[in-house]
Amino acid sequence: MRVLLVEDERALAETIRRGLTNEGFVVDVAHDGVSGQWMATENPYDVIVLDIMLPGRNGYDVLRNIRELLIWTPALMLTAKDGEYDQTDAFELGADDYLTKPFSFIVLVARLRALVRRGAPVRPVTLTVGDLVLDPNTRIVSRGGQRITLTAKEFAVLQFLMRHPEDVLSKAEILDNAWDHAFDGSDNIVEVYIGYLRKKIDVAFGVQSLETVRGMGYRLMPVTVGTAP
Repeated sequence: MRVLLVEDERALAETIRRGLTNEGFVVDVAHDGVSGQWMATENPYDVIVLDIMLPGRNGYDVLRNIRELLIWTPALMLTAKDGEYDQTDAFELGADDYLTKPFSFIVLVARLRALVRRGAPVRPVTLTVGDLVLDPNTRIVSRGGQRITLTAKEFAVLQFLMRHPEDVLSKAEILDNAWDHAFDGSDNIVEVYIGYLRKKIDVAFGVQSLETVRGMGYRLMPVTVGTAP
C-alpha cells in the first residue's frame, strides 16, 4: 500500500514514515504543499495523509486542486486544528477522513487501512459544456457525438476549461493547472495550446465556444453545433 505523507514537521513526518513502513506501507514524504500536490498528481497512491498548515500551499488548497484534477485518492487530513469549522471545510473540499494532533498512531494506521479497503469512491466525472463532452476516465472528447482527438496536454487544458465553464481564466491559472510545477517556460505556451484547441473543438465544427477575453484570459462558452455562438 503506497502512502503520500505531506507534513512539514520533519521530526513528526519521519516518525510517521518509520511507523507506517514497519506496518508494511510504502511511504513517500513531502514537506510543503507545492511538492505534495505535484507528487499527488504525478504518482498513483492508495491514500494521502495531508496536513492542513503547510508552507507554500496549505492543505485545503492542495486537496481542492487535486480534486479539480479528478484525482480521487482517499485523503486523510492531519492537523493540530480541531474546530468544527475546519472539519467541515475539509469534508466539503473532498477529504475522506480527519485526524487531529496529537493522535494515536494505532488509530492512524487503522483509519488508513479502512480508507485503502474502501478505495477511491465512484464520483461523477463526465464534463459537458454545450454539446462538448469530456470523459476523464476514457479520455474521450466529442462534440455533437463526433469524436475529437487531442494530445495529452490539449486534453489537460480543455479539462480545466470545462470545469469552469463561462469563467474567464487567466494564462497563469491555466498554466498552474495544466502544467506541472517544474515547468519554467513562458506562459505564452498557453496561447499556443488554446490555438490548437480552437481548431479542433471550434473551427472544425463551425462554432465559436472558446473565447479570448483581451487582457484577461480565456473562457469556454456553452455552444451547440448548428446554433449561433
